[in-house]
Amino acid sequence: MDVHYPTKRPIDADHLDADAESVLPPELTNVPWIDVHNHAHTLSWNDREKFALSGCQGMVMMAAGYYWTPYKPVAPDDVRYLWDDALNRLDQIRQSHLFDAKLGIGIHTGARVDEYKELLELMPDYCVLDEIAAVGEIGITASQHVSRWDLEDQEEVTRRQMEIAADHDLPAVVHTPPNLENVDIPFRERGPIPGYELDMSLQQAPVLEGEDVKRAATELDVELKDEAGLPDEQLVLSHGDRSVAPYVMESTDCYLAFTVSYPWLLGVTPRDVAAVIDEYGPDRVLVETDSAGVLKSDVFSFKRTIFELYRMGIDIKTIKQVVYENPKRILGL
Repeated sequence: MDVHYPTKRPIDADHLDADAESVLPPELTNVPWIDVHNHAHTLSWNDREKFALSGCQGMVMMAAGYYWTPYKPVAPDDVRYLWDDALNRLDQIRQSHLFDAKLGIGIHTGARVDEYKELLELMPDYCVLDEIAAVGEIGITASQHVSRWDLEDQEEVTRRQMEIAADHDLPAVVHTPPNLENVDIPFRERGPIPGYELDMSLQQAPVLEGEDVKRAATELDVELKDEAGLPDEQLVLSHGDRSVAPYVMESTDCYLAFTVSYPWLLGVTPRDVAAVIDEYGPDRVLVETDSAGVLKSDVFSFKRTIFELYRMGIDIKTIKQVVYENPKRILGL
């Protein structure tokens, strides 16, 4: 139906095609979502409330973060404290914010952990708990903070944790190292990174060489998964980007999760997510925030990504599959 606007002169709407669609579908605002990887227990109460207010139905908080341990190299008790602290606070976080929060526990290789076999013996006792939804975040890290961890030991601790995940029918969430050299930001020399509370001058010499450490680490993680007997569909490769997508999507059946809450560091935006969905389909694509108290991140980034995916031509059914159905299936939330 033609509409006449009682304005003194024609406005933009007077020049539109009568069939032009100018309103986003209301159901877009109600798409539920699950954050497959964050550290929200390190955020403020107010930040966690923003997750709930913007439609978060569930999340897995990774209780493995080398940057919160008080000493380097890291002691087993330091890692176990991180697990226990998150477990202790989980019930109150659920009650406060009404989303289905669970935990990932793991030995992160961002800094060397001494006597890590003590933790490997303890992990099965944690993995039987209903609160634990994943083993993570784990995986090969190219460069460590303060205390270097040689590649052979990293492979051993990663493989063993994947075996534990397989034994307990849990997914493993793997940190894939970023290719920061590809990000156009002025802090590539060692030193402070604006927005990241780590002294990057203390980063150790990398254990992986070459132009594409992300691809090299990802391929190693997939090899270790095979050695551990962990099915592809139980491996989530975090911090995905378009550079590694062809390998993951064409050579494996693993999931690729895109971290959208700090594009200033990783260079990943909703456009990257949309491009991978367009090329490979939505079945193995995930979105995550990796929001943590240690770096500048946008808690509303997930909801914004939902809107942007629609504006880029991804239909609502596909968006819901990526942000809700896929992680719900993997994590059992």
